[in-house]
Amino acid sequence: MISVTTCSPNSDIAAAWTDLAARASSNAFMHPAALRAAEATGFADIRVLLAWDDAATPRRLIGLWALRIRRIAPFWPLVLDARPYNYAFLSTPVVDPAYAVAVMPAFLAAIQNDPDLPKVLHLHSFEQEVPCYASLARELAATGGAHRMLMESQRPFATREDGIKKSGSTRKKLRQDWNRLSATGSVDVVNDRTPAAVMQAFETFLALEQASWKGARGTALLCDAADAAFVRQLMHNLSAEGHASVALLRVDGQPIAAQVLMYGGDTAYTWKTAFDTAYARYSPGMLLVDKITEQLFADPAIGAIDSCSSEDGFMAKLWTGRRQVVEMLIHVGPGSSAAFALEQARLLGYHEARRLRNQWRARRAAPAPQAKAPLARAS
Repeated sequence: MISVTTCSPNSDIAAAWTDLAARASSNAFMHPAALRAAEATGFADIRVLLAWDDAATPRRLIGLWALRIRRIAPFWPLVLDARPYNYAFLSTPVVDPAYAVAVMPAFLAAIQNDPDLPKVLHLHSFEQEVPCYASLARELAATGGAHRMLMESQRPFATREDGIKKSGSTRKKLRQDWNRLSATGSVDVVNDRTPAAVMQAFETFLALEQASWKGARGTALLCDAADAAFVRQLMHNLSAEGHASVALLRVDGQPIAAQVLMYGGDTAYTWKTAFDTAYARYSPGMLLVDKITEQLFADPAIGAIDSCSSEDGFMAKLWTGRRQVVEMLIHVGPGSSAAFALEQARLLGYHEARRLRNQWRARRAAPAPQAKAPLARAS
């Protein structure tokens, strides 16, 4: 027998979560410590769905799904977002695979029957290759509720056994860049996971990002006080439990690139990257990810690395592995609603605007065609 309860991020589920995380699929962004950071800073309005095996003695947690209630504008309908807060790059629930067939229908039924939860559910970056997705697809077909596939994409992904480029032009360039950088001074990579070191390195990352083009465009984390307060609390909470770190690429002890990492189960997540633009010609971001990949896979506890990046990002040049993710909009329960239609129209418009923007940028970046030389006249 499976039951689903709803709680706040501040509920004491530490022991049940630890037991679940040892058995379940991973999602570092749904760690209770991360959810508490969003709650403590007022960054997101989160409801946590907990699925329990009531037949076990004592009852056992078999699934967790943190959902954010959001409204994009006044008078716009409320929507459930399966990314529990901004800067979460995965919306897949954490579920014991032995219960995957039953847990997703139970989660959807709980949403449908809870009068306090919106019935329009936005799934962004939901893993397609986990058992939960197949269960979700079957449930949607059975209930007949409105749903729309908005996007299917692949993100770079690597495992210890497969997915890392070992040769080719990219590998050659990395060796050349490392050698040229080493000629400027003593180069090393550090990834100290003690909480105090993590927070110090995270401030280094924030400063590097602020000094980059993101700071100039106003999109760096320090450009928004609420964002900065949340991510600092997020890293504090996760590092205290050993689930976050910041790797630094240094020259003569001076950091020139930073890679923020999160950990869930046997998976490391390369969350955010920044580098000193004065060293851009050495590709410091790529060098750091390449070196930290080696370090991570030297740890027997790490079996995979999720890039948290799109397929056109630089990590796609380093890793050949790919993980399929989808974006969907769902009306939970039979039929549809005006709220579903409005949110669908908004998301479709958003994706079309992004497509046109990317098309325009590609045209601007493309080299101008060269004019053909005039044909010489016969004398």
